[in-house]
Amino acid sequence: MKNALLALTAVMLLGTACKNSSPESGASGSKTQSITIDGSSTVYPITEAVAEEFNKKFPNVKVAAGLSGTGGGFKKFGRGEIDINDASRAIKPAEDSLAKAHNIEYLGLLIAYDGLAIVANPQNTWCNDFTVEELKKLWEPAAQGTIKKWNQIRPEWPNEEIHLFGPGVESGTYDYFTEAIVGKSHSSRGDYTASEDDHVLVQGIMNDKLALGFFGLAYYEENMNKLKLIGLDDGKAENGSGAIKPSIETVKNKNYAPLGRPLMIYINSKATERQEVRDFVQFYFEHVETLAKEIGYIPLTTEEINQQRQKWEAFVANIQVK
Repeated sequence: MKNALLALTAVMLLGTACKNSSPESGASGSKTQSITIDGSSTVYPITEAVAEEFNKKFPNVKVAAGLSGTGGGFKKFGRGEIDINDASRAIKPAEDSLAKAHNIEYLGLLIAYDGLAIVANPQNTWCNDFTVEELKKLWEPAAQGTIKKWNQIRPEWPNEEIHLFGPGVESGTYDYFTEAIVGKSHSSRGDYTASEDDHVLVQGIMNDKLALGFFGLAYYEENMNKLKLIGLDDGKAENGSGAIKPSIETVKNKNYAPLGRPLMIYINSKATERQEVRDFVQFYFEHVETLAKEIGYIPLTTEEINQQRQKWEAFVANIQVK
């Protein structure tokens, strides 16, 4: 009898221990919920900041955010693998078709604005600006293997190799840049150092005197003491005369053309059946103005935020929480 009681007690204790250590149990004992996000490395810092603040209010909701690039994120989003995709451009027809093929309805919401920064190494004393045509000459597919030196862009520049850095082909930044500068999305030379991680690009450019690259303005502002910002002249008088550098002001007033752009999040309608996703999106718009500005992006106006909230509320109005 004594042995039987001991055995029963051991089983009860084991059961209790297993219950308490279950991954489904949060700090307060309630079930842990999760939200999966992927996509743009440019939007990632905003989403990460929102998620950090959200977790303080909702500690039992785990927000897992990745940064596989806008295009990589849309592939996962279109297959129904993630709840939200961060995007530094609008969804493309092929990506929309993928979502439709998997019966996925969605909503895209504007969250902030950004400019693409053209940057060089601080030791570069010759290059202060480019025209759009010069950048096209440097980055278009025909430049591969032929445009290799700085003096091929301007004769007065050094007869030295030019080492190019930029986002990978899955990046929305790459898509936006190639469409705005080359004239066709996803069209460029391929002989450059590519990375989906902007921090890798920063490191490469700051350690190479002959380097030139591009990425989101916020990453430049985060590393401005290590990089040289290059101006851009689009040749259009209505956008100001001469080369213009990106800043909150020049992106907001659209003088920094054509490299100012919208930043967005896309939400799977199926995910909005879960209360934690609704709470997260609502929280996002309550805090994105402040957080976007802190990180270095151009925040939406109060009117624009209200317009996006109205779109969101209309979208979920007929979707039941399960």
